[in-house]
Amino acid sequence: MKAMAELCSEQGYEATTIADLVSRAGVARKTLYDNFEGKEEVFLNAIDAGFEEMAEETEQACEASEGEWIDSVAAGLRALLAYLAENPAVAHLCLVEAPSTLPAASDRYGDAVQRFVELLRRGGPAATGLPDTIEDTLVGGVAWILNQQIRRGDAERIRDLTPELLGFLLSPYQGVGKL
Repeated sequence: MKAMAELCSEQGYEATTIADLVSRAGVARKTLYDNFEGKEEVFLNAIDAGFEEMAEETEQACEASEGEWIDSVAAGLRALLAYLAENPAVAHLCLVEAPSTLPAASDRYGDAVQRFVELLRRGGPAATGLPDTIEDTLVGGVAWILNQQIRRGDAERIRDLTPELLGFLLSPYQGVGKL
């Protein structure tokens, strides 16, 4: 799956072949087919693993944060950006390839985005008067900015976006509830 992430980052899903995959992974074609039905299954499993690692890192940071909701959001965002910067191939796989290749991959992307939406909602200010879709909008905006940063080949510098993205995530809540 690591080989799939690397290859997709370098040449895209469509251009990646089984021959590329077995060569990069250092496994026999038979070994690949003993474990996966083909390229699509490896791709989808790699996406699942990448999103799961991202979410776990983010959720753990949120839970470990000692403070108010705003502190949890900041800790989670920093953890997410650190993970993406340290894993640029996975970042590309999940945030660039997943939403734009196969319908099943796009569905996984949507599920992952929804998981982050729920994480932002958890513990947030109640009765804000903001639209019910505010968290969807904010997480979608962050995902778009990250997608663009990764497409430019700047995943390693993604941490530099922390102040800007944190301000974006929190600005609608200024003066509301706990903030």
